[in-house]
Amino acid sequence: MDEPWDIEFVSRFLDYLLSLSKEFLQDWGSNDTRVAIFKILLGWLLLSILAIHLAWRVYGSTVNNLYYRQGMGGQNGGTPDCASHFPIWESSSTESLKTHRE
Repeated sequence: MDEPWDIEFVSRFLDYLLSLSKEFLQDWGSNDTRVAIFKILLGWLLLSILAIHLAWRVYGSTVNNLYYRQGMGGQNGGTPDCASHFPIWESSSTESLKTHRE
């Protein structure tokens, strides 16, 4: 029942993509400053992604081991058995700390 509409929609979408790709290829072939800047930025992006991929391949296990929680607590948010020893933030003045009710 909805098949003709779906085929028409897909057909229009493919026509739009085809015309967009033709226009893109036309611009790509021109010697425009805008295209040159786009090519440089695209190359920089691809080079950065490749460098991140290679760095993660080399150092990924080391980084993962730095943040892996050892012991009974588990890796993903387990509660430790002992209390944490974070310092209490104290104000420099003599005023007391506000509570939720204030």
